[in-house]
Amino acid sequence: MLIATRKLDPNPRQTALFRSVGFTLSTLGYTVSRRFHDVLVPLELEPSEFAVLRAVGVAEGQSQQALAEHLHISPSHMVSIIDELERRKLVERKPQSSDRRVRTLHLTSTGRKHLTQAIEVATQYEQLITKPLTAKERTELLRMLGRIADGLELKPGAHAALREKT
Repeated sequence: MLIATRKLDPNPRQTALFRSVGFTLSTLGYTVSRRFHDVLVPLELEPSEFAVLRAVGVAEGQSQQALAEHLHISPSHMVSIIDELERRKLVERKPQSSDRRVRTLHLTSTGRKHLTQAIEVATQYEQLITKPLTAKERTELLRMLGRIADGLELKPGAHAALREKT
């Protein structure tokens, strides 16, 4: 006995839900974030630690408070990140010469080497993610995503998830 089979056409309304910008960005964001976390595991860095380490490397000598404001990270969460980076001897706090109550942040030599490795890994991961795109398409994608971020009033800096921690 033959049983007739037919290919089921997906419900166009359901397909549209999964083809939406919000759903696609959410799925991509989750996947990219989880895989970036995995990429950093060999360096024993969390993405939040990488973000702060990179920011210290770009502008050494700024205060912890100024860095937290710049990255839009709560002061208490910044303290815990810096404490961990300092414990691992990647970052050090130094008294500011003009106001010894203020501590400025600096990379240690170990921190500088670690940051170089982390940037290399992050760059390789970025290349992997954008491999299907041409350079022009990548630039256009970043421009359009920037417009969406602006529309959502997301300020540049650390990942939005870091801003929610208290």
